[in-house]
Amino acid sequence: MTVLETHNLTHVYAEGTPFEKTALDDVSLSIEKGELVGIIGHTGSGKSTFVQHLNGLLKPTSGKVLLDGEDIWKDPKQIRRVRFRVGMVFQYPEYQLFEETVYKDIAFGAKNMGLSDEEVDARVRRAAAFVGLKNELLDNSPFDLSGGEKRRAAIAGVMAMEPEVLILDEPTAGLDPKGRNNLLSQIENYRKENGTTILLVSHSMEDVARLADRVLVMHKGQLKMLAPTDEVFSRAEELEEMGLSVPAVTKVFMGLKNRGINVGQNAYTVESAVSALVARFGKGGGADA
Repeated sequence: MTVLETHNLTHVYAEGTPFEKTALDDVSLSIEKGELVGIIGHTGSGKSTFVQHLNGLLKPTSGKVLLDGEDIWKDPKQIRRVRFRVGMVFQYPEYQLFEETVYKDIAFGAKNMGLSDEEVDARVRRAAAFVGLKNELLDNSPFDLSGGEKRRAAIAGVMAMEPEVLILDEPTAGLDPKGRNNLLSQIENYRKENGTTILLVSHSMEDVARLADRVLVMHKGQLKMLAPTDEVFSRAEELEEMGLSVPAVTKVFMGLKNRGINVGQNAYTVESAVSALVARFGKGGGADA
C-alpha cells in the first residue's frame, strides 16, 4: 500500500533571479507503507530539499506530494496536520532541545496535537523506552544529558507524535560506533513494533545496507535509482561516478573477485559476508582460488 508519492516534483530556489538553482528536477516515486527507504546522494544532490517537501516544510515549484493519495497542499490550512503525520528529525536534533526537562521536550509535539494529558504521558514514556532513555532521566534538564542521550531525547520527541512516516536526516552523525549501533537497533525495533514507514537519509553506506529495504539515490536534483538495496549496491560503478561508494565489506568482496578469488555473491553487510563465505567455503575455511 502506497503511503507517499511525488509526481513530477520540482523545486527551484531563487526562481527568476541570477541565483536561480534547480534543486529538484521532475522527481516521481512512491513509498510503500511500513518500508524503510535509505536516501543517499553526494552533498548538494537534493536529498534534504526532497525530504523537506514530504511534510510541507517546502512547497513545490511544480509537481505534487501525495500523502495517502491526497495532495498535501490541497488545503494549505491543513499543512500543520501533515507535519504531525510525517515527522521530521533533522541532523543534530539535540541542538533543538529547549524545555526545562527531558519529559517536557519529548511531550512538546504530542501536546501540540491536542491530546489528553494521559495520552501524552503514555506516548512520552513509550517513545523514551524505544530510544533507550530511562524514566529517571525524564525529570532532568536535557542540557545535563550526554551527547548520545540528547540525540535520543530529540528523536523521541518526534516519535511521541506517532507519525505514519518518520524521516531521519543523518541520525547517527557524530556518534561513536557503540552509540550508532544502539540507535540503529532502536530504529529497527521501533519500525517492527509500530509498522512505521521510515526514510533514512545517510552518508553511511553501512547504515543504509544494514537497515534499508530499498535505496533512493539522488544526483544533481534528479532521482537516479530507487531499487532494492542489493540491486543498488551491485551497481558500484554507477554509484562511484556520482561520487558515492558502497559498503566497505562490498569493496572487499569486489577486490577478491577482481583477483580471481571466487567468493560467491556480493555482500553488503558483515552478516551477509559471513553467510556468503560460509556457504562458499564452509566453516573450516580452505578455498580454491
